[in-house]
Amino acid sequence: MSVADEYVLDTPTVRRFVASVRAAIADAPSPADACDAIRPRFAELLSDPDWLGPEYARDAPESGMGGGIGQWLLFRAGDRSLTLFSLVVPAGAQTPVHDHLAWGLVGLYRGTQDEEIYEGEPGSLALRERRALAPGDFYALLPPRDDIHRVRTTSPETSVSIHLLTNDTGCVWRHAYEPESGVVHPFRSGYVNVACEED
Repeated sequence: MSVADEYVLDTPTVRRFVASVRAAIADAPSPADACDAIRPRFAELLSDPDWLGPEYARDAPESGMGGGIGQWLLFRAGDRSLTLFSLVVPAGAQTPVHDHLAWGLVGLYRGTQDEEIYEGEPGSLALRERRALAPGDFYALLPPRDDIHRVRTTSPETSVSIHLLTNDTGCVWRHAYEPESGVVHPFRSGYVNVACEED
């Protein structure tokens, strides 16, 4: 039995965006080509100040991410092959170093962030690149090269980033890393507003 798509934020803007993303993915010969095709619509989404309601841009002191970080599901495909969500990181907070196990686009909607990208084997990661992000900046995640990172809010206000990824990112088991010690932990970020099915 198929599961229906979930439009948690059910607006014409989100429905149009998801439809355009699905068309781009269907027509693209590779994930990199799909990301390139999606870029113009994703940029429009990041520049629209009105589409994301304030309830999806709040921090979440009770979340499983720690540090008040909130991951808010906006859309999830019935077959779990695509999600759209906001990630809210309070001022001064940072995510753990983590992977996504999916490709897609990540962009900054509000505030500023520093991103650190890591490379290497899971037990011996090294910092490859550090970059500052401002509203409207976005980048592709194309595993394995770009899949492991950490983000930290550098603005006085909470930062909000928008993620479009090709799995059920909040509910799949992923990995959190401690680059200094080489320790790798199982990691499931969860969503603040939608429960994951129990394994």
